[in-house]
Amino acid sequence: MFDSDFYGGPNGIVPMHGPRYWGVPTFMRTPHITDLSKLDIALIGVPYDGAVEARSGARQGPRQIRDMSSMMRSIHHVTRINPYELCKVGDLGDVPFSNIFDVQASHADITSFYEKVRGAGVVPLSAGGDHSITLPILRGIVKEGPVGLIHIDAHSDCYDEEMNSKYTHGTPFRRAVEEGLIDPKRTVQIGIRGAANSTECWDFTADSGIRVIFMEEFAKLGIEKTVKEARQIVGNGPTYITFDVDALDPAFTPGTGTPEIGGMTSFEAQNLIRGFRGLNLIGADVVEVAPPFDPSGYTALVAATIMYELLCILAEAIVERRKTK
Repeated sequence: MFDSDFYGGPNGIVPMHGPRYWGVPTFMRTPHITDLSKLDIALIGVPYDGAVEARSGARQGPRQIRDMSSMMRSIHHVTRINPYELCKVGDLGDVPFSNIFDVQASHADITSFYEKVRGAGVVPLSAGGDHSITLPILRGIVKEGPVGLIHIDAHSDCYDEEMNSKYTHGTPFRRAVEEGLIDPKRTVQIGIRGAANSTECWDFTADSGIRVIFMEEFAKLGIEKTVKEARQIVGNGPTYITFDVDALDPAFTPGTGTPEIGGMTSFEAQNLIRGFRGLNLIGADVVEVAPPFDPSGYTALVAATIMYELLCILAEAIVERRKTK
């Protein structure tokens, strides 16, 4: 049941039931909790975009997503899931950085933070930041062999190098395969599109065994068949979901660093996430919200809503794992 003591606020007002403009902004209006022993799911900001080669701004993503997430409510209108009744959910704050001008040092800070989260048995749901953050998150939470990956994006992010660097927002999933963090045979990329200056990314995914569902195929398959294939690929093993907001058409998410036309609608994205109910999920992230390119805040609202969809299916996954212990 909903724990009013845990989710309560000043004067007994539960923030989620109060005015949306009231109080210090946190993800989904959950309490700011720094004691990991009190959490099942930690909502975490990773305000880092030092690995972006062009349009920076995603470092400001977590702050605006927190603000726009005040629009979220508790009970899902389709599934009737209330994640706050299933699990203790709180905002753990932001990853602290000691050397923001050094990409690998910043990634090490992220990994160290997530190792503590994993050590406490807490499932992370993160808001970036650029897509390079997924690599150090995986380094922090994957300790018992490679996991499955559902990667929703306009880009495969499997370059070997960008601008002579192996650690950018265009390289994380090649590194993750090389480091044994994800199993390429249990990895699916959905929504990939846009021209490239070489076939390097696409060649790597084909050679390594990653299943790529380009946007054109996604449109032909539809959500139901895409979900069915993705579920078959990742199977019953531990699986992580990473969602880049540029998977959506820029009509829905203009505030992102590398927009590509011809993407998903926000409704398609929601239904895609809902299709992954029942998977053995160990964490998720939403990345590449760059507020300077969308003063309206609508991109951050989309990201906050996708985070809520992910929160619901993560909470269910935790409950199912409890049943098997």
